Amino acid sequence: MKSIAALHAAVTAAALDGEPSDAELDAIERELPVILADIVLLDAQIMTIGRTPSELDHQRIRRARRRVLAARRDLANRTPATDSTVSGGAA
Repeated sequence: MKSIAALHAAVTAAALDGEPSDAELDAIERELPVILADIVLLDAQIMTIGRTPSELDHQRIRRARRRVLAARRDLANRTPATDSTVSGGAA
């Protein structure tokens, strides 16, 4: 009788090597400006948790929100639309 554990370990080791693929690394690199902008926004919001926000805090949060929106806009404009495969030409 064969051991199932030995077969399971062989399949699992081949399927999951623990490293991200090149495509995953490229996706992370493309989304990095959005991730960093989100971090700046969270930092600005966290700073005001335990106190009443000052005018400077409001400006910092507004600036961070604009940065997030701009980064998301740039990412959306850079990403090609996958479902619009219309070929050029007159109908």
